[in-house]
Amino acid sequence: MYKFFKTLVLLSYGIFFLYPTTILAEEKIKIGLLVPMTGEDKKIGYHIIKSTRIALKDINTEKFEIYLKDTNSNPNKTIKSAIELKEIGVKIVIGPVFHKSLTYLEEIPEITFLSFTNKTLGLPSNVISSGVNATSQLNAIKKFIKLNKIDRTILLTPKLDYEDEIKKAIKNSKIKILKHHIYDTKPTKLTAQIEKITNYKIRKQNLEDEIKRVENSNLVDKEKQLEKLNKRYTIGNVNFDAVIISDFDESLKSVITSLLYTDVSPKKKYIITFNQWFDKSLLNEKTIQPIYYPSINKKNLYEFEKKFNKEFNETPNYISLLSYDLVGLIYYLSFKNNLNDINKLFQKKNTFKGKMGIFDIENNKINHRLNFYQIDDEKLKEIF
Repeated sequence: MYKFFKTLVLLSYGIFFLYPTTILAEEKIKIGLLVPMTGEDKKIGYHIIKSTRIALKDINTEKFEIYLKDTNSNPNKTIKSAIELKEIGVKIVIGPVFHKSLTYLEEIPEITFLSFTNKTLGLPSNVISSGVNATSQLNAIKKFIKLNKIDRTILLTPKLDYEDEIKKAIKNSKIKILKHHIYDTKPTKLTAQIEKITNYKIRKQNLEDEIKRVENSNLVDKEKQLEKLNKRYTIGNVNFDAVIISDFDESLKSVITSLLYTDVSPKKKYIITFNQWFDKSLLNEKTIQPIYYPSINKKNLYEFEKKFNKEFNETPNYISLLSYDLVGLIYYLSFKNNLNDINKLFQKKNTFKGKMGIFDIENNKINHRLNFYQIDDEKLKEIF
């Protein structure tokens, strides 16, 4: 039985972080943890630290030494901390959290970084994106579309900084998209664009023309037909069966509201969004339901939140669940392989089941096999 000391490292916020150090021959696996411990994002960093503690406790291994360094969510601080990790022999790092912190990490090819970012474009060659990326989400949406035999799907993406990520994900997932529309998030411009996408003015004119035709007719049930027509907003269908909206929060609600304004109802067309992280505010928006979206395993998330809350009397952020899984992933890989050549491990095809769901690893990429959910009648239901 190996003897080891457990050293308590005191951090700000009163957190005690454990890492084991051996006094015998077996060499430990040195893992860096590169997170914001100062600055405006420090709460995220400390949730990740706490989550890592839970993972180490659950795994109950003496194989790991965890070395903690601050990024301050700043690329200059990040590279300085990463160099310090390299100097003590760390080969694999969990972190950084944000894409902006990755800027200079290619200068340290000896280390593989498992970043929390979900962006996959422009990454340094030694950085692996482990966040829930657009390809993972479109893969799940593609599965839902196939299950429901949906033929015509359009995709709406806001004119922000992830347009190219979405375009790459369409190509990677091989999802069949009838048309990809990029829209302006400014309310007046958004409304005009949605009107154009849905042929609203033509469909509105069709209704007005039909009302005039019936008014000028000698139909026996003229009044009855006019009563029905006056309850409608448009006449004519749109040229899609489903719309995917890669947007979030209030901006997402604005898009769906614009679709409702143009007489495109979620009751008649599938409204599918990107991962909403179980946003509870969507449950209260009955007029825009049903909505469908991919996400991580909710049951596992709930169990993790209970465990985290019991341990620290706090509700964790979603990134901290990913850090729990990344510790488990490294532990899993360490059983199957020699971690001295860590880069090659992420080239080979591997599958790992974590709390978030199933990770597929290949060619320095991590994709997630996501679950799929429906919000309808103010209730959340798992589809698969």
